[in-house]
Amino acid sequence: MATDPAALAREAAAAVAAGAHTLHVHPKNPQGQDTLEPQHVAAWLTALRAACPGTPVGVTTGAWSSPDAPARLKMIESWYELPDFASVNWHEEGAEEVAGLLHHRGVGIEAGIWQAYAARRWASSPLRYKCLRVLIEVQDVPAETVESEAARLLELVKEPGQSESRQAFQAPALLHGEERSTWVALQLAARWGLDTRIGLEDTLLLPDGVQADGNAELVAAAKFFLAI
Repeated sequence: MATDPAALAREAAAAVAAGAHTLHVHPKNPQGQDTLEPQHVAAWLTALRAACPGTPVGVTTGAWSSPDAPARLKMIESWYELPDFASVNWHEEGAEEVAGLLHHRGVGIEAGIWQAYAARRWASSPLRYKCLRVLIEVQDVPAETVESEAARLLELVKEPGQSESRQAFQAPALLHGEERSTWVALQLAARWGLDTRIGLEDTLLLPDGVQADGNAELVAAAKFFLAI
C-alpha cells in the first residue's frame, strides 16, 4: 500500500484511467499509519487533485486513525485542505459529532453502515438528511450470505422518519463488500441499480482468485466482470 502522496497519486490516476469516477483514500503518516493530521491530509489531497483533476476525493475518518473522539474532532477542525467528502462509520463513538462538524465545514458525509446497530442509529439521526450517500459495507462473510446481509442493511437504512415528508427522503446508497464478499456485493450493486466501489482496501484478489497488481487492475476487472 502506497504511503507516499506522489506514489499514491500515480496509482489513483491509473485507477481513474481504468474507469474509477471517485476516489476514497486513507491518508497516512510517514510510518504508514492512517492519520487525520491536517498536514498529511493536505499533502494527500493536493497530490491527488493534481494527478486527477475534477475527480471527487474522499477520506476516512475511521476511529482507528485516532481512537479518542475529541482528538479526532480537533484534527478535523484543523484541516486546511478539505476533501470533497469523508466517510463516517456510524457505529463508532463520536460519529454524530464528526458528521456534524463535516457538514458545518461543507464536506460531504458518506455514512458508513457495517452492521444493524449502525443502520438503526443512522436511520434515527437528524444528520441522515444531511448525508451525501449511505455506504453499505458487507463484511467478510461467505458468498452465499452476502445478498441476505446486504438486503437487511438496506432495508434498515430505508426506515422512514417520523413525519410524512421525511418518509420520501432516501439518500443514495453505495454497496460494496470486503474480502469474500467483494465480488458478490459488486454484482448485487449492479443488479439493484446501486453505486459500488472496488480497491485494495476491499480485496487483494481478482475474481479468478489471482492477486491484483493494484487498484487500477481491480477497477478494470470490475468493469469487465460486470459486462459479462
